[in-house]
Amino acid sequence: MRCGCSLCCGRADACRAASSTRCSTLCCGGSGQGCAATTASGSVGCAGEDCTTPSARDTAFTAERKGSASTAAAHQVGRRGSAGPGGWWRLMSHGAREQALAEIAFCQSIWEKGGLTVLSDTFRGVDAITAWEHYPPGDVFDPSSNGQWFYHCHPAEEGAEEHGHFHCFMRPQGPCGPIHHLAAIGVDASGRMTRIFTVNQWVVGDDWASAEATVPLLGSFDMQMPTPSYLVNRWLTAIFVAYGCEIAELVRERDRLLQSFGRDMRGDRTIEVTSEMVFPARA
Repeated sequence: MRCGCSLCCGRADACRAASSTRCSTLCCGGSGQGCAATTASGSVGCAGEDCTTPSARDTAFTAERKGSASTAAAHQVGRRGSAGPGGWWRLMSHGAREQALAEIAFCQSIWEKGGLTVLSDTFRGVDAITAWEHYPPGDVFDPSSNGQWFYHCHPAEEGAEEHGHFHCFMRPQGPCGPIHHLAAIGVDASGRMTRIFTVNQWVVGDDWASAEATVPLLGSFDMQMPTPSYLVNRWLTAIFVAYGCEIAELVRERDRLLQSFGRDMRGDRTIEVTSEMVFPARA
């Protein structure tokens, strides 16, 4: 399997360990300060974006977390995408990013109190877990935002840290329209995030969209559904808020890698993961 550029979150030593021969590692500290290195193609990550001004979607997210009476109205504003061309991550405030990180921690604390994890919540009502199967069955689709996701795991491999991953999509034209893969979120058996990554087209068989078309869709991934639980959907949404700049750069790096061959490589099965951001393991 050939992998593209890695972005490593949190520790410089982890970044160095994950760097590839094709490009320099892009290290992000995870607190909105931007990226510390450039890719081989010369572009920078979120340090090159304007992530300093709050958007309507960030306001909506914050309003819900605080239990504001205007939550419903705020979500409608956010879902209309009033952040404008380029997406909400270009306009994200440091406070909104921190709020999203707090939301992730809040979801995890609720699961921990009940002796659960994001995985046990995702597998609610499932008797046996089968590799490659989609969970929950039929995927989760939000008809208001047109976001969609499913979880699956690969056959167990000895020594593998990752249990499986959440594949996240957008269907801009509704449930019967084209489907575009945004990113995947890998977790270990305890539900801890191990990485966020992009994949080649053959992996998910989506309707291909370039980075130019995909990046503006990231801000619309807003899952508010009861299946398999509202908490799982809010956790996934918060990840796209907290790491919006980094995910946008991962999508761009996906395209840079595939274009570097000078021919169409979207069906080449030697190229699976096209870019990733790795989270260091717990000490």
